[in-house]
Amino acid sequence: MSELTGGEALAIYARNPVILLLMGSHEDQGPHAPMGDYLSADAIAERIGRRATEGGVETLVAPVLPFGGADYFGAMPGGIALEQATLRAVLTDMFACLLRHGLTRLIVINGHGGNVQAVHDATQQVLRKHGVLIPSLYLWRIGYGLLPDILGADMAKRAAGHGADPLTSVAMHLFPHLMRPDLVPSPSPLYQVMGLDAVSFGNVHFEDVEIQVPVEYDAMAPNGIRNGDPRLCSPETGAALVERLTELGARFARHYVEHGA
Repeated sequence: MSELTGGEALAIYARNPVILLLMGSHEDQGPHAPMGDYLSADAIAERIGRRATEGGVETLVAPVLPFGGADYFGAMPGGIALEQATLRAVLTDMFACLLRHGLTRLIVINGHGGNVQAVHDATQQVLRKHGVLIPSLYLWRIGYGLLPDILGADMAKRAAGHGADPLTSVAMHLFPHLMRPDLVPSPSPLYQVMGLDAVSFGNVHFEDVEIQVPVEYDAMAPNGIRNGDPRLCSPETGAALVERLTELGARFARHYVEHGA
């Protein structure tokens, strides 16, 4: 979208193309990976847009929103995030600008877990007010689901986690020049909060259940690595993930248009 001239935009938007609204985050992804993990979401969205357009579904990509919703990463120096209320307001304004001009074929491409609730709230508001359904593809949640088929169940279980797969492999494939393989750490032991194992961000294991605790990442994963082993990541895994995410996104764009978007 940002590369269109005003004249080109008038002609193209009159056709109500699919528009991919792109989100990511700027946070700690471990000592070996760039903090701007929105870069990977941006690159994948561009590939989805090109693949969908080549397949006959005219698709444009909006400028990326690089700052994600605040969650567990506020303790990282240099991280930039938006409060959840701010993010909801930003999304609401973005949707309103497009809907005003009859652009109703909108798909959110999301690259950050902290964006999920704000996306849900803002898109639900649009559905209630305008009757327009805006779906969202959370790339890394999808990526976790793809890993067992790419790596095998056992390897996927060991490689998957924050600061590891899927995002580290994707970045190794897309941006090898930004990676620091010399800084890839070994997996950290499970840190504890209240004497309980911190099994994921914001969750500790008590008996057979998970309990939510409002602590930030420095209490659970001081180096940004949570559960997965980044030493198992590879550009080959990243290439497979990017291709599958691209093809799935392009197929979904077609499905979206064919079913009444």
